[in-house]
Amino acid sequence: MNLRPFTVVLIVPTGVGASIGGCAGDALPVARAIAQISDTLITHPNVLNGAQLYWPIPNALYVEGYALDKFAAGCWGLQPVHQNRIGLILDAGIEPELQLRQLQAVDAARATLGLNITDYVVTDRPLAVELRMSESGASWGTIANPDSLLRAAEKLITQAKVEVIAVVARFPDDEGSLALANYRHGKGVDPLAGAEAVISHLIVRTFKIPCAHAPALLPLPLDPHLSPRSAAEEIGYTFLPCVLAGLSKAPQFTTQKADERSQLPITADRVDAVVIPATACGGSAILSWSGRSTVQIIAVRDNTTQMQVPPEKLGIKALQVNSYLEAIGVLVAQRTGISPASLGGDISPLGGLFDSTQKI
Repeated sequence: MNLRPFTVVLIVPTGVGASIGGCAGDALPVARAIAQISDTLITHPNVLNGAQLYWPIPNALYVEGYALDKFAAGCWGLQPVHQNRIGLILDAGIEPELQLRQLQAVDAARATLGLNITDYVVTDRPLAVELRMSESGASWGTIANPDSLLRAAEKLITQAKVEVIAVVARFPDDEGSLALANYRHGKGVDPLAGAEAVISHLIVRTFKIPCAHAPALLPLPLDPHLSPRSAAEEIGYTFLPCVLAGLSKAPQFTTQKADERSQLPITADRVDAVVIPATACGGSAILSWSGRSTVQIIAVRDNTTQMQVPPEKLGIKALQVNSYLEAIGVLVAQRTGISPASLGGDISPLGGLFDSTQKI
């Protein structure tokens, strides 16, 4: 019997202070668990990246946030691959020793993981990243020279024929700031995440190829009170390994018609369930899937964020659960074809659209 593959999307928005997934790779256990009950798990770098740490999940698709929005809207499909040719962009603002650390991380990934990283290019001008914090509490940022980033990406695509791009930009060292201190202690918002998203969005939107970013920063002094949730980012000199591993098998994006493809891509109508923090339901992808009656949106209450956008405020029909453990139970029931409502002790009588005197 050929059953429809069970496809789940896991989203933890970037830079909103999520209590699970707001730090370096601390949503990876959730992704690993959900992947065990899915045929395909679709998620994004904020969930799977853990700086020096990562975990190979064979049935997980690593999809950048802008691409995930286009996928949810039905504009792009996801074409799984066996391996990608990876190109690297280094910000001209990175100091020589710090740049060497990035290149050594690349060589280590080539030698130990067998990744196909073919070429790198240094931008012709420093990107000059600046960090910002919105009134709502989310992090974001700007780059002063986006044209330099795009020129570097175009060179890798046209001359080196790369299929995905990793970017390393020099981020401001913010040692001593309250935001950084809070983040290192497992509280507050990742001050870098919003700016990282701006960089990857720009390349994905312009060239329609997978991209992910790793910041270049000087090592921080040891902190005996460092949170386990933040520790992955402080055990090495570079955050590149997880990005390279994720991009190595990131699906390509396609907008071609079905008769022009040798293999059908995964499309938005293949998605069975979307799991999202309950207070962060205002993103483009969730709004797109909320209009599809075949998609079960599961909102997790205990993954709190700085956002205050629950599904009911937007008229989104969602099943709200207390934890990811409960969400996994819902997914198991859904995959098995069992209504979650039937697993409770209180089942209401069936309601009718018509009374006995009406004719259908």
